[in-house]
Amino acid sequence: MADELNLTIYGMSCDHCVNRVKAALNKVAGVQVEDVKVGSARVSYNPGTTSPEQIAAAVTNVGYDAAPAAR
Repeated sequence: MADELNLTIYGMSCDHCVNRVKAALNKVAGVQVEDVKVGSARVSYNPGTTSPEQIAAAVTNVGYDAAPAAR
């Protein structure tokens, strides 16, 4: 069973940023990228494989501040 996660991402400004974030998210085991736009991302993930914190950290590691979006 997959959970959905929406991220708010700060520091993105263009398609290059979108592509960097997509690539970073695609490298996280258990993550299926649904949508990435300037300022946000939506993914499905296997909670037995990864966590929202690990997913956000993957984005942070490529130079953008990321946090789970407020519901």
